[in-house]
Amino acid sequence: MVIVTDNDTLHEVCEGLRKTEFFAVDTEFLRESTYWSKLCLIQVAGGDVEAIIDPLAEGLDMRPFLSIMADTSITKVFHAARQDLEIFYRLMGQVPLPLFDSQIAAMAAGLGDSIGYDTLVQKMLRRTVDKGSRFTDWSRRPLTDKQLTYAIGDVTHLRDLYPLLIGRLEDRNRLSWVDEEMENLTNPALYQFDPEEAWRRMKIRKYTPQWLAIMRFVTRWREREAQTRDKPRGRILKDDAIYEVAQQAPRTVEALGRMRAIPRGFERSSMAQGLLGAINDALTDPAEHAPKVERPQAMPSGLGPVVEMLKVLLRIKAEDLGVAPRLIANAADIERLAAYDDADIAALKGWRREAFGEDALRLKRGELSLTLDGKRALIEAR
Repeated sequence: MVIVTDNDTLHEVCEGLRKTEFFAVDTEFLRESTYWSKLCLIQVAGGDVEAIIDPLAEGLDMRPFLSIMADTSITKVFHAARQDLEIFYRLMGQVPLPLFDSQIAAMAAGLGDSIGYDTLVQKMLRRTVDKGSRFTDWSRRPLTDKQLTYAIGDVTHLRDLYPLLIGRLEDRNRLSWVDEEMENLTNPALYQFDPEEAWRRMKIRKYTPQWLAIMRFVTRWREREAQTRDKPRGRILKDDAIYEVAQQAPRTVEALGRMRAIPRGFERSSMAQGLLGAINDALTDPAEHAPKVERPQAMPSGLGPVVEMLKVLLRIKAEDLGVAPRLIANAADIERLAAYDDADIAALKGWRREAFGEDALRLKRGELSLTLDGKRALIEAR
């Protein structure tokens, strides 16, 4: 294991990684009190290289390593990559490709839904992961030997898992499943936090132009404040407060102070004027400022029997595939599929359509039937 704190050592590590077809990557970061993740460590393992890069080391130039991350001839292997990718997207301005997420691969291989890293290592490598240093302050220096051993294990195990997962996926002809899921995970829009789009993360509770306009403008204001101050969104204003503001439309400091979801004393803070400004701007023309949102379609009545039959079909298919039913379709998907043959749901796209969706439509058309053989449900063509 190499500890990288200077540019010469980083250059040697990067030269070693360039000779590999793939390498495992993990990060340690802090985010409890900030908007942006504070990167504290980067761990890599590929070929003969096992290294911990300290991005907090004085004078360390990360550009050679980021160049490796951008090299499309080398696969980068992560486990549950979403937060790691957010960090690298901010550093690089792009998603590191090609990418392989072992959690998604394990799901496709029938090893469990959202399986944890330590469980996956135990199942496939028969190794035990030491969890003792998981929740430590990775920004403090010097790091202990125990912390370093824990950190490097995250990638050495992952390096060894990768070929086993690839083999298992090939045996089951499911590499295409992983490719489809990777397309979703590597969508740059996931890692772009545009304040103009912040309202899309909120639940739509009313469809009046005034409610929607205030909700949109206030979430935009909150996102900008959170990014500028580098504070979590909830430290600026919680979601429940935004919903109440959208409902009550307070326009003065006094009105803000009377609201239950607004923290006591907030109306006297420096942020109060910004919040009131966002509300009043939204109210200048609610119809113009409201985002264009379609009301959800009402479900037709009498779908109960169809929903129950589809649930049985889903359980049969999932059992045959060795995956969790909710990986293929959730309850809301099943209801929409029961109502509409062209529902815009994941179960009617890609590998999920092939694995379940087509037969679900055939079942609805009466081309398949469900029967019992003792205690086992079977699917039969009619």
